[in-house]
Amino acid sequence: MSIEKINIKDKLKLIDEYWSPKIAGELNGQFVKLVKFKGEFTWHHHDNEDEMFLVIKGKFNMELKDKSIEINEGEYIIIPKGVEHKPVADEEVHVMLFEPASTLNTGNVKNEFTKEKLQSI
Repeated sequence: MSIEKINIKDKLKLIDEYWSPKIAGELNGQFVKLVKFKGEFTWHHHDNEDEMFLVIKGKFNMELKDKSIEINEGEYIIIPKGVEHKPVADEEVHVMLFEPASTLNTGNVKNEFTKEKLQSI
């Protein structure tokens, strides 16, 4: 087993498309994912998993059915399982996700945003 440090900025340079999470690490059945957002995602929820979104660079709005929450650089939000949500980013934002390895990025919805097999970077 090789233990090495990870440079988040270097890993994000490897991502050239929006809404396509990449696996940057794994621990205790959880994936650490990196993703770039721009534009609107799709409304969805996750029946069995909570999600944590940590903004590395930029900002985005997490749309919920009853409100919108702005998440700025250095902030994070946890979306509990079962809660409908939709990320929206006016400008490019870099995000780290912490979620169970079983989590499908579009949750209960399958559409053009769905990424069933994620690339490791």
